Amino acid sequence: MTRYVLLANWTDQGVKNVKDSANRLDAATALAKKMGCEIREFYMTVGTYDMVVTAEATNDTTLAKFALTLAMGGKLRTTTRKHFP
Repeated sequence: MTRYVLLANWTDQGVKNVKDSANRLDAATALAKKMGCEIREFYMTVGTYDMVVTAEATNDTTLAKFALTLAMGGKLRTTTRKHFP
């Protein structure tokens, strides 16, 4: 499995519903598993990005589909980097 780092920021819609963020993380974790990915770590951060996620997927296409599906929800935007251990 290939590892990735997703750097994420809330959208205006995501901030308005921040109280639901724990439920959204659970839903994202379940979605990742359904799509063949796995969220390994999740951090709320301060600075340029609001969240940092490490994830694994079988390939770039699988991870891209997962990230795009998250973005379609309108609550966050991601920048994805491939992680080399």
